[in-house]
Amino acid sequence: MKRIGLLGGMSWESTVEYYRLANELVRNRLGGVHSASILLDSMNFAVMEKLQSAGKWQEAGTMLAGKASALEAAGADMIVLCTNTMHIVADSIERAVKIPVLHIVDATSARITQAGLKRVGLLGTAFTMEHSFYRDRLSAAGVEAIVPERSDQATVHRIIYEELVRGIVSDESRAEYAAIMERLVEAGAQGIILGCTEIEMLVTPADSTVPLFPTTQIHIETAVEHAFH
Repeated sequence: MKRIGLLGGMSWESTVEYYRLANELVRNRLGGVHSASILLDSMNFAVMEKLQSAGKWQEAGTMLAGKASALEAAGADMIVLCTNTMHIVADSIERAVKIPVLHIVDATSARITQAGLKRVGLLGTAFTMEHSFYRDRLSAAGVEAIVPERSDQATVHRIIYEELVRGIVSDESRAEYAAIMERLVEAGAQGIILGCTEIEMLVTPADSTVPLFPTTQIHIETAVEHAFH
């Protein structure tokens, strides 16, 4: 079994899910008391959030590239960046290491294609919804992504940063997300990408009239599959 290098802490609430799911998947695959081989670097999200807000993406990329390089030196066989937003600097991380960096958009687009869908809604942080890095990579894989209107984007972002990254999950916010997802469906979305790892704490398939693509689950499933090949 290969060793998974998790680059997390952005936020730790979602990184916990990466760690839990990886171990559950390995146990389900091998049985008994088997668990995953993992190296984890969990950074202080307050530092990264400040860089995000200031638009200092190059500095953020340099920081994450250094951490990925350290994971490689410690024996990781792959890098899994436990966040959607920071894949905006995935190229910097890829240049810093020789081991594979398993891109969350590649894993997600493959799952969407397997489902036979061509047009999906994308929920995430404002950075993920406003910047083109996510939609462009989906488009290269033959998947069109649409985002909510501006006011809905603001609601999605606010709930992530004011609630979910702090571990707060409320029925009121779940209802707001359900309404936003339904508006995306009305705009032609055949499925919805939960393009922020924390959103999976809030939204379940019962909240949507179309298939959901939970990126945390998809990403770590891809990593565990890679660990056995």
